[in-house]
Amino acid sequence: MSNEKNMNSALSITPSSSKILHFYNKRFIFFAISLAIMLFGLINVKLFGVQLDIQFKGGALLKYTYTGDIKADDVGDAATDILGRPVTTQITEDMKTGDKRLVLNIAGNYGMDAKEQVKFDDALKAKFSGNSLDLAESSMVEPFFGHKFLTNGIIAIVLSFCLVMVYVWIRFKKIGGLSAGLMAIVALIHDILVVFFTCVVFKIPIGDSFVAVALSIIGYSVNDTIVIYDRIRENHDLHPKIAVDTLTDLSISQSITRSINTNIAVCLSVTIVYIMARFNSIDSIESFALPMAIGSVSGCYSTICIAGPLWVMWQKHKEKKLPVKKQK
Repeated sequence: MSNEKNMNSALSITPSSSKILHFYNKRFIFFAISLAIMLFGLINVKLFGVQLDIQFKGGALLKYTYTGDIKADDVGDAATDILGRPVTTQITEDMKTGDKRLVLNIAGNYGMDAKEQVKFDDALKAKFSGNSLDLAESSMVEPFFGHKFLTNGIIAIVLSFCLVMVYVWIRFKKIGGLSAGLMAIVALIHDILVVFFTCVVFKIPIGDSFVAVALSIIGYSVNDTIVIYDRIRENHDLHPKIAVDTLTDLSISQSITRSINTNIAVCLSVTIVYIMARFNSIDSIESFALPMAIGSVSGCYSTICIAGPLWVMWQKHKEKKLPVKKQK
């Protein structure tokens, strides 16, 4: 009778293999997918370059309303001749009202003072007198402040990485805190690169919105990773003799529903924000919402398919070294 009870208790704490999703065995597929995304992003960087917002590089951004038909290239050429500085132009449209705007991005090592702006405005309106140009919005940033904003943004991201590393290292000492922290950082770097390449592919200028998205994704992704690490720690106590790859697959399988549901909720809400911003031509919201939506998907993916399998590989490497040390 006692033997039967012991058998039943053993069965109750043994995980069923039918309920375990085997992520570790498919790790190289996941790694290949991530590598393909990185290569695609790098190719786009090589072909199209990285567009910095004036907040980071300095210069001026002018937005004009107009009537009739106008070619952005013609305006860009005329603006370059007037200022003697590189000017890129594009035409945007308000999906709600149908109104079109001419956006001029003026690069350079300095902004524009009030007199220079008035002189440029008069010259441009005279050149395109038939289009009733009207200055709707202007932004000026000196390069000194632009470089300072860029430096502070990078410092904020790097500092968040360091704090995440220390936190995970301390909290998850029981399952190898250092390795857990390093794999969490690898997953975060993966997510930040995905957000960066999203901006490159969709030609979204890298500015304060990118920093806001990066910090948001870091917080979201690391929270997801911590949930899985916490589950691994609990299952390690419940099933101390299970192989580390099975333990991790079990832990991910138990928390994957939560991760996916959270990601769907985040992605849907941010997508709705993006659609509304697109419909109302709110550029600052668009430049935040689209990378955030894609970054949230990447955060869920990297937690499940990158951080977990990499941590298992680290642990297996350590296990192989232990017998060698004992022999010595």
